[in-house]
Amino acid sequence: MDLVEVIPNRLHMLRFPIGQAYLWQDGESLTLVDAGNAEAAAEIEGAIRSLGLLPERLERIVLTHCHRDHVGAAGELAARWGARVLAHRLDAPVVRGERPVPEPVLLDWEIPLYAHGLTVPEAPPTPVDRELEDGEALGFGDGAYVVHAPGHTDGSIAIHLPRHGVLFAGDCIAAVGPLMLGVFNVDRARAVQSFHRLAALSPSTASFGHGDPLTAGTAAALAEAAADTPA
Repeated sequence: MDLVEVIPNRLHMLRFPIGQAYLWQDGESLTLVDAGNAEAAAEIEGAIRSLGLLPERLERIVLTHCHRDHVGAAGELAARWGARVLAHRLDAPVVRGERPVPEPVLLDWEIPLYAHGLTVPEAPPTPVDRELEDGEALGFGDGAYVVHAPGHTDGSIAIHLPRHGVLFAGDCIAAVGPLMLGVFNVDRARAVQSFHRLAALSPSTASFGHGDPLTAGTAAALAEAAADTPA
């Protein structure tokens, strides 16, 4: 795992072989956006300690959606340190193991990529302490709130921190190469609509489930990429 500073004393990316998570700091209070794979708990704890922070100050784990490379270690971290797990109402039953993970409608070129992604260990059933809806305040980041961004999954969300100009886009947008619509969507048309909605927020920093964060020219790059992805 690589630990990458995105915003000094505020935001770090935890990059795994497939996928990534983000650690947000409000002083000593910590929020994790996504939780890596099912074997990542020790690495995440080590990363927190390496920053001089205490894992017991992890207050919440916000899941952008129900896929195994995002839910992964959430349950173990929550049980160990008392953090609350948050997920959108529509994905929460999948996170808890009550419903199967929805199958994407794959484009031909996505098929081999999807098979590669399945090499990530399956996420165990994970309790969800709070089910989220669009527009809900999340209690961190001086006013972070939920942006429902369906299409990748029905309950996919982004997280917007307008006071800091930060957007966590989950897998709605990918930055592996040029900015693009995320892959493996259950409903591509809705995913495109979500892409346009997120781009319209005009963040100064955008963090993605796959690919490096954007910290310069971000709003213009998102607007251009959205314009090239017709609804």
